[in-house]
Formats: sequence, C-alpha cells, structure tokens
Amino acid sequence: MRSIAACLISVALTSALFAQPNQLPVADKALAREIFQQLIETNTTDSVGSTTVAADAMKKRLLDAGFAESDVVVMGPNDRKGNMVARYRGRAGSTLKPVLIIGHIDVVEAKRSDWTTDPFQFVEKDGYFYGRGTQDMKDSDAAVVESFIRMRREGFVPDRDIILALTADEEGGRSNGVDWLLKNHRDLIDGAFALNPDAGGPELEKGRAVSMGVEATEKLYADYRVTATNPGGHSSLPRPDNAIYHVADALGRLEKTPFPLEANEVTRVYFASVAKTEKGQLAEDLKAVSGTVPNAEAAQRLSKDPIYNSLLHTTCVATMMSAGHAPNALPGSAVANVNCRIFPGHSQEEIRQELIRIFADPTLKVQYVTNSGEVMEKGSDRKSMAPPPLDPVVFKPLEATVNSIWPGIPVIAEMETGASDSVYTMDAGIPSYGFSGMGVDRDDVRAHGRDERIRVVDFFAGVEFEYLYLKALTSQ
Repeated sequence: MRSIAACLISVALTSALFAQPNQLPVADKALAREIFQQLIETNTTDSVGSTTVAADAMKKRLLDAGFAESDVVVMGPNDRKGNMVARYRGRAGSTLKPVLIIGHIDVVEAKRSDWTTDPFQFVEKDGYFYGRGTQDMKDSDAAVVESFIRMRREGFVPDRDIILALTADEEGGRSNGVDWLLKNHRDLIDGAFALNPDAGGPELEKGRAVSMGVEATEKLYADYRVTATNPGGHSSLPRPDNAIYHVADALGRLEKTPFPLEANEVTRVYFASVAKTEKGQLAEDLKAVSGTVPNAEAAQRLSKDPIYNSLLHTTCVATMMSAGHAPNALPGSAVANVNCRIFPGHSQEEIRQELIRIFADPTLKVQYVTNSGEVMEKGSDRKSMAPPPLDPVVFKPLEATVNSIWPGIPVIAEMETGASDSVYTMDAGIPSYGFSGMGVDRDDVRAHGRDERIRVVDFFAGVEFEYLYLKALTSQ
C-alpha cells in the first residue's frame, strides 16, 4: 500500500499525450446539455419514477449515433427498474479485457415544497444547472453518453471494448442494477476494472480546483430501526414510559456520543496530501492526523467540518421518525431510522451492538434494515472493501488528463464517506476506482439535499474530462 502515496499524489508524469484541451466544441456542448436535461427531467426516484424510461432514452441516443442494436440493451427485473448496457467496440482482435463504467441513473426522492425550483425541471440560473441529480450523478451519466457519441462520430477505435452500464436503485429500492447484472448477466459487464464516476472528482474552493480525489476505499452503509413500545392510552393520563421520549432520549445520547477516532492508510495519505494545499492551523491539524496515531486535539478541531469528521469516525445520524396514531392519545410505539456510514474494518452487526450500548435502554429494540427494506434482528458481519491494486493503466492517463485540464493539482487517494455501487463490483472481483471530472465546491455539496446544483462551467469541464480520459485510457 506504500504505492498509494507514490502513485496517486505525484503529478509529475508527462502530459505529452495531450495538448492543452480546446474549449468544448459548440455542437458537443449543446449535445451534452441536451442529454443532461433529458436525464434530469426524467423522474427516476424509487417511489414513482422509472429508470427504464431514462435507460430507453439513452439507448435511443446511442442507436441514433450508429451503435449496433446488439450492442445496446435495456434489461432489468421489472418494467420500472431497467438498466442500459452499451458496448463501444474496440480494436478487432484485441486481447485486452474491457473497461467497465458504472453509473446509476436513479435519484433520491425530492419534495417540490423543499426546493426553490422544481427538482425534476432542468433550470439554468446564475451560472448553475439546478435539478435532482445534477450532482448525484446524472451529470456524469450525461458526460459518458456524450463521449460515446462524440468518439463514435469521430471514428475513434479504442484498444479494447468500453462497457457502459447505467443502472437502477443505487440510492435505495429492491433492484440494485449493478448487483442484478452481475448475478444474471455477468458476461455483459465483465471487465478488467470498473470506473465509477459516483465517487471522487475535483474538489473546488470557490470554483478553483485544488485536488482530484480518487476513491480507494469506502465506508459501509447501514440503516437501523430503533423502536419503543408501550400500552398507550388517553393523553390526559400521561405515562412515564412514553415511547416517543424513550426514542428521543436515545437519539439525544447518540448525538452527543461520537464514535472513536480512526485512521487507515488511505485517510492518512489523504490528510497528508491535503495538508500541503492548506495553510496555518488547518494545515497543521491535517498533518497532525496523518500520522500512525492521529492527534486527538487536531482531530477534534477538524471534526467541526462535516467532511473531515466523516473521514475520522464512523458516523450515525437519525434520519426519520414516526410515532402515535392520534393527537389525543399516548403513542403505542415510536420508531426512528438511524443511518450509519461505517469506517472500514467494522461490520453492520458490530455497529448495531455499539448503538445498543450508546442508547443504554434495554426497552428499545434495535434492528438492522437491509437495502431492500427487510428488517433483520442482526446485521451482516461483512466488513468494508479493501483498496484495489493501483493499476498504472488507470492512473497514468488519469494524471495526464488531470494535468491537462487543471494543471498542477494533486491526485489524491480518498475514502468515500458515503457508499457506492463499487461494493458490488469489488465483491465480484473487479477492481474499482471512483472518480469523475465533475467539480463541486466543498462547501456546496447538495447531493441528496434541496436545490441540488452544479456550476455550468464545471459541468462542461467534466464532459471534456470524460472524453479526454476515455481516449487516453484506451490509446495506450
């Protein structure tokens, strides 16, 4: 693992493969925007949307661009959960295994009342594109589809096949597309390695790129159901064991009980690298948590920043709560959902037991909830994925492409603080790397939140990055 620092931080590689990139051609700019708008305005939420509609739309675009019918398919377990798999054919006779690109086209639920714009209307204003999926991750989906069309139009022949899988239910639901394809059609998406634009990417400070993050490992996702019950009764006769109070007290203890400070080789390299881009106390603190034993005082200061906090601890937070059946009756039950992002090395069951310890209330039931919504008495003992080998076939063209668009910024290994479909490809034995060209200001991360947006210039930079990188990757 010593090679993480050597291989990912250095940007001294020659960029001879590239001239400085020209401005994105007008026609390609228009096409990318059109595809992006079409994806944003297709509702792909689990509740009422359909990934099949979006998958069919992208299939039509590729067929119209000249791709063979046999190379673009839409399939899934039901009518609403379609996945598109497209194969860009490489050089005849090539013995190189394909490149696999995975990108989910489903999005998190969004309420119109929470937004200042319609979340399922593509809006351009004040230099930003607004809409659900503009950050997570229809921006990258549009960029890859546009790059496929652009390369096809130019007659580009890669040195191996490139497979694009646009998939369902990464954000929730019972039909995760990557998992389903691997179990039912592994031959269609088998690759030497997988690229996942749902992680990593340029980190911006007020529009200026300061680093390119590459997901080298990620946290483990878990939901837990916390339940209190009692006989209920008339509200004029309050009971001391009110179910709402039991759950609320437990959540209050959780809020005030941070999980232990932790580090691994990926986070240590990340903090050491970011320290070189900062100044003053922040730089000193970042350096202080990059050692074998992170400095606790520095970590406490850094933890005031949600991003740094999530890189230093397992995090668990209450996200949903329901209770009661009438305004004039005591609740017979109260239920809360606690969402955890688990530091590598710990399992879902281990964290369930830790929640029980923190809550310190034997009357509460704490159960694990699977991605499909099934409630289990215990969580899995499976732990987070180990970092994949750092393949120079992936990283040399990455460093050169980054240097051609954002000269001089470091390429830095990072731990994904959320979760991504890389867990499925990694479990299937396909090394997986997370990065895209879509930059977002570190203080403007709105994925899963209201008024999700991406700066217009950053979207088009990401489109150009995808095109240049795919060509460099498959021209070695």
